Amino acid sequence: MKLYENGVYLVNGNELIEDTKENAARIQMSKEEAAKNTIAYGILKDHNTSGSMEKLQIKFDKLTSHDITFVGIIQTARASGLEKFPIPYVLTNCHNSLCAVGGTINEDDHMYGLTCAKKYGGVYVPPHQAVIHQYAREMLAAGGRMILGSDSHTRYGALGTMAMGEGGPELVKQLLSQTYDINMPGIVGVYLKGEPVKGVGPQDIALAIIGEVFANGYVKNKVMEFVGPGVSNLSVDCRIGVDVMTTETTCLSSIWRTDEAVREFYEIHGRSEDYKELNPGDTAYYDGMIEIDLSEIRPMIAMPFHPSNTYTIDELNANLMDILDDCEKRAQVSFDGAVSLDLKSKVKDGRLYVDQGIIAGCAGGGFENICAAADILNGASIGQDGFALSVYPASMPIYMELVKNGAAAALMQTGAVMKTAFCGPCFGAGDTPANNAFSIRHSTRNFPNREGSKIQNGQIASVALMDARSIAATAANKGFLTAATDMDVDFTQKKYFFDQKIYENRIFDSKGVADPSVEIQFGPNIKDWPKMSPLPKHMILKVVSEIHDPVTTTDELIPSGETSSYRSNPLGLAEFTLSRKDPDYVGRAKEIQKAQKAIEADTCPCEAVPELKPAMDVIKAQFGDISRKTVGIGSTIFAVKPGDGSAREQAASCQKVLGGWANIANEYATKRYRSNLINWGMLPLVIEEGELPFTNGDYIFLPDIREKVEKAETEIKAYVVKDGECREFGLTMGELTDDERSIILKGCLINYNRK
Repeated sequence: MKLYENGVYLVNGNELIEDTKENAARIQMSKEEAAKNTIAYGILKDHNTSGSMEKLQIKFDKLTSHDITFVGIIQTARASGLEKFPIPYVLTNCHNSLCAVGGTINEDDHMYGLTCAKKYGGVYVPPHQAVIHQYAREMLAAGGRMILGSDSHTRYGALGTMAMGEGGPELVKQLLSQTYDINMPGIVGVYLKGEPVKGVGPQDIALAIIGEVFANGYVKNKVMEFVGPGVSNLSVDCRIGVDVMTTETTCLSSIWRTDEAVREFYEIHGRSEDYKELNPGDTAYYDGMIEIDLSEIRPMIAMPFHPSNTYTIDELNANLMDILDDCEKRAQVSFDGAVSLDLKSKVKDGRLYVDQGIIAGCAGGGFENICAAADILNGASIGQDGFALSVYPASMPIYMELVKNGAAAALMQTGAVMKTAFCGPCFGAGDTPANNAFSIRHSTRNFPNREGSKIQNGQIASVALMDARSIAATAANKGFLTAATDMDVDFTQKKYFFDQKIYENRIFDSKGVADPSVEIQFGPNIKDWPKMSPLPKHMILKVVSEIHDPVTTTDELIPSGETSSYRSNPLGLAEFTLSRKDPDYVGRAKEIQKAQKAIEADTCPCEAVPELKPAMDVIKAQFGDISRKTVGIGSTIFAVKPGDGSAREQAASCQKVLGGWANIANEYATKRYRSNLINWGMLPLVIEEGELPFTNGDYIFLPDIREKVEKAETEIKAYVVKDGECREFGLTMGELTDDERSIILKGCLINYNRK
């Protein structure tokens, strides 16, 4: 794999010319004109409403959400006067569908979704019918179109659809006929050549890419465009499996050139009219290029606790104890020594044995992955010991075809368990392993706790990501970690047939017709958002958490798993904020929030929070104009690089409802997390790397912060209160659109849109 240092021209789809002085004479077109010949540029231009390709204002064709996001989204839109879904909006139920977790709370959310689909004119996919992204592939994607989803793995580029995963407020804007506003993103080409060797699957290709580009930010907030002759050497199922994992590179979106195989996919699904041939122009310019020889990819494994912690399986087995020791040391840092991870105990006679295998969800639950696993396991047994294997087809049509062609029976005969379409294993709500167990999964993420661990209770397990083929090979060897390329297998390459009758018989589709007479069905756990104040003239922030991990995921900001049942209850969910990373955060945030509540009640904040008075006295002595009429008081956290992972808006909104007014970071891991902060009225502040001028528990004063936001100033003078004085230090806030500034000034997107 090669990452080019400069921009690259792609000529006639198969020649790469790096943008260097030596190659200048070989290109007869300007960089600016050639950049317009990418597939991504054309799709973005077709959906841009601003008139400027530098400052995009995008309107999407369709929206999609699942059952831990759609309640909050629709509640927010309702507060702003929603009357009808203006574009197709699909509400799937694949996250809170295991009602043993949360009981009636979860089913209340589903009934809320069904009645909203009827009232506002949407589509409702009941639990266990399909995971969100598989339904979108089967029923929503279309060539040259754009889809916005409230799940970070919203990626349908392999089908010619540019899709993006964002926090709920960005979907709210689309429901209110507003736009998705971004600067024109960079576009990085992914040039594929060659073809994979037998036994290599989509997760192997994806992990190889993630391992190369995550840490260096090569594609961060950019569009990945897959081109080159190697694309056609991958099945569409394989392309889909690679595509969905592009989220883990921190790219903004993805798009692939399309061919006859994609046309056939649409024909199989009864939607031939949705196919569109997409190719870059004769000369296309890319801001970067990743060149991959598919024949060189070997079975991969992403060790705990990130998809970028990658090795080939052969490399792991050859350096077993060293790599396991490194993982254990990383865990000690990540968990602040609260619990010990013991992977070296999994080694027996020089071999690594795992405890569990999972093939599931939008990444692993595809038809070809499961058929390949069945071929590898055909006639084998997973054994009668602790090792277990669960398989979750991504949709009921896939499941039905696996039943018809015998693959499901072949898997069940081995001792594997076939389950329904459910995303639980991906975020810690299904197949949670035993303490210190090691699980290998063809799913999307292996962050801490996404397998169901509870660090605060001393319970820890870990996940490694692998392809379904190597998981099956490992299962055939009863848990001994095995690469699929080490197995002699005759892959049957069964043909897929899609039967839409399941959906026709079960899914509610309003066909875009709203019925205002329908009453929304609520449950006792579905709560409105609390009142949020506008940005004050001056701001006093108390630092209530300080996180120095290289990257902080949204799972660490607001845990997934069992907390999902409270996603429709803003205050209930907020009690879990940072619970697995900083258990004292909630108490600290709520304590300083008393001061702001006192201001809103026109009473003295220092009486509500007595420890505030010395800091207030110091600030008043230097700045004078400080009173309950001019100041706001809240909390902030510092994290080195927060926001990697899920698109869930709750990573920001939970801080907001606890009185959070800002984040301070060296950088933000993703565009979507920064957008979530802005949409909840929080300041996305940045501080240069180095020794911090403040520490946990300190007060920070931001004078005239409202005026600075109004004037679009990006340099922010801040003061930390220490030793009886205000010590100045610098912060920046980066570029904000006019609408983003207005949202922050008004206090949140709800206030901005409220009629």
